[in-house]
Amino acid sequence: MGALTRWERALERWQSALVSKARHHEPVELLDALRRECDDHAVVCSESRVVVPNAYEVELDTAVHEELLRHGAGDVGQELTDVLARHGEQRGYEWAGPLTVRITPATRPPDDPYRVSSSPMPHVRADAFGEGGPTP
Repeated sequence: MGALTRWERALERWQSALVSKARHHEPVELLDALRRECDDHAVVCSESRVVVPNAYEVELDTAVHEELLRHGAGDVGQELTDVLARHGEQRGYEWAGPLTVRITPATRPPDDPYRVSSSPMPHVRADAFGEGGPTP
């Protein structure tokens, strides 16, 4: 029984550390993945116009996602949105619509701690991501 309790405490500390890192410190690898997703999907329309997707989704392990919800996952999504907005501004990108980053639970067992995807959604409101997904 004592070993199980120690194991449970170790797991709880690991989850707390991950949540803390996601909320209070810039998780460099995740930020790099968001920037890379943006850069990789840039479409050069003209010499002065480069359009990039505006709707980004970060899938996290279900347990980590639930912990973030308890501590305000919306704040994390907004922080990531702000970082990505600065990146786009530095590169001179034009967003396909209002920029938003949505934090969701993984739909399948993750190979990595997170997965990042994006899509251009020109008519989505920045606050439209809810439980059911984006609303045009």
